[in-house]
Amino acid sequence: MSLAADGAMTPVMAFALIGALGVGSQWLAWRLRLPAIVVMLLAGLVIGPVTGVFDPSRDIGTLLGPMVSIAVAIILFEGGLTLDLHSLRDAAVGVRRLVIVGAPLGWLLSALALHFVAGLGWAASTVFGGIMIVTGPTVIAPLLRQARLARRPGQLLQWEAIVNDPIGALAAVLAFEVVIVLNAGVSAPEAARDMVVGVVFAAVAGLLAGWGLSAAFRRAWVPEYMKVPVLFTTLLGTFAVSDHILHESGLLAVTVMGVFIANANLPSYTELRRFKEHATVLLVSGVFILLAANLEFAALARLDWRAAAFVIVVILIARPATVMTALAFSPVPMRERLLVAFTGPRGVVLVAVAGLFGDRLAGLGIADGAQIGPLAFVLVATTVVLHGFTLTPVARALGLAGGEVPGVLIVGGSRWATDLAQALQKIEVPVLIADANITRLRTPRDAGVPVFYGDILSEAAEHGVEIMSYGKIIAATDNDAYNTLVATDLAPEFGRDNVCQLKRAKQHSARHSLPATLGGRVIGGGQGYFEMNRLVAEGWTFRATRISAEFTLENWTETHPEGIILAQLSEAGGLRLICESDSPRAGPGARVVAMVPPESNGQERATGH
Repeated sequence: MSLAADGAMTPVMAFALIGALGVGSQWLAWRLRLPAIVVMLLAGLVIGPVTGVFDPSRDIGTLLGPMVSIAVAIILFEGGLTLDLHSLRDAAVGVRRLVIVGAPLGWLLSALALHFVAGLGWAASTVFGGIMIVTGPTVIAPLLRQARLARRPGQLLQWEAIVNDPIGALAAVLAFEVVIVLNAGVSAPEAARDMVVGVVFAAVAGLLAGWGLSAAFRRAWVPEYMKVPVLFTTLLGTFAVSDHILHESGLLAVTVMGVFIANANLPSYTELRRFKEHATVLLVSGVFILLAANLEFAALARLDWRAAAFVIVVILIARPATVMTALAFSPVPMRERLLVAFTGPRGVVLVAVAGLFGDRLAGLGIADGAQIGPLAFVLVATTVVLHGFTLTPVARALGLAGGEVPGVLIVGGSRWATDLAQALQKIEVPVLIADANITRLRTPRDAGVPVFYGDILSEAAEHGVEIMSYGKIIAATDNDAYNTLVATDLAPEFGRDNVCQLKRAKQHSARHSLPATLGGRVIGGGQGYFEMNRLVAEGWTFRATRISAEFTLENWTETHPEGIILAQLSEAGGLRLICESDSPRAGPGARVVAMVPPESNGQERATGH
């Protein structure tokens, strides 16, 4: 490992280590099905205070502060970019109440817990209490996928996290601005004036930056390949200029800028958000590794029983009181209120913002600011571990857990799709067929298959389909271009291995071939939409067959030499779609779902399977 003369790590090596640990931790968490924040916390502590291999203050020096500030600014901009006010208006009553009533009440109760239980002063309590509104959108999503909650409680938790992300940041920034003004030693009228000027200036700066960028993109003043670089350059420029003119106003400005762009209805918004999300993953993991490595055991050791009592009060009193009050007299059933009330994991955003403001408060001479960082780590670690292990059993106890097996979303209503859905239902795999043509949904609806009428890529589907319950996608309409669009658009969310489509016509023709980045994997043994439905019309049927030691997969293949295996379900409940280049590996106890020709039906019945 490259070290400087005094034993410190060189800055270049430090940056490489941060990136490797951040991305590596997220990958390892994905493989182990653990919350990424837990792995990142352990990695940061091991290389930092445990072994002393990496000390951010020593190895990065004066660059540490600006790096964290810029990273937090981009993270808050990302939070603002997720706040689509149109989606909020269309959201359920419960979500609006959790935002309009729950956010201010949560801020108040968190500040009270910090002051009276943790022992922090009012300045630090007010700033940190605002940050605690954020329930961790980067943490709640994987927890929801793992728990597979019923649709409404899952949506309540997901949308609360998304919408409260920028609101919590705004609350913290506003509280911090108040603290700065009050510590400036000016009179009350002057303090109020400075506060108003600061907020107005930051808001105007953010609005102007967002409006200018949106106008330039809409009028095609910026080519497509330069939109993302221009976006980030404008973001950094807005933050730097605003912060230079009025200290600490940059964070508020970039958050407002993000909210404006999110509601500008830009044609390139999806691409901008996706690239921004990739950058945010790197920044969030990097900041968390930095802050964890920069922790001192002495600071953690200074936390006494009041810190533990604070965490308990937040989990068992402040969070439940906020949710139950916000959802009082609402149509949300009591069981769902209880689940949401006792599920409030905090995430990386809270740690990053808390660490930044804690240092700034300490720099203003507020000693309590130094306690914010350690308290944030303790709160995040406790809530993530607690809810990560309890959300699923609590949801089951309340009758709000979805199926154990990840469902299959089939896009396109047809006889083939209906028969496949029924075969999957027989092995207890949740299925939904979506189609924008209501006539095509008559057959699956009459067969008892759940359906969604509408475009699966529409906002109505985003709010009306229980996406968290489905882990696999099959695009199977009669429109090859639309199948490719669906697979391409949903692949980043579901994972490319989980998105398949029927073979396109003339797919192997050089004139009609598409880049590997477009579309999904081909399912169905190389058969297209019309070929599949022709086979169904000729009498081919779907069979779900259990594999055993006596009737192996090889025996099945011998019995059905022309059969087309489409999916397999392991004994442990793992569902796998068999697409191009896949080979079935079903062992004893697994079940295979396949299409078989008419002459094979009698053979299978004769074998007793």
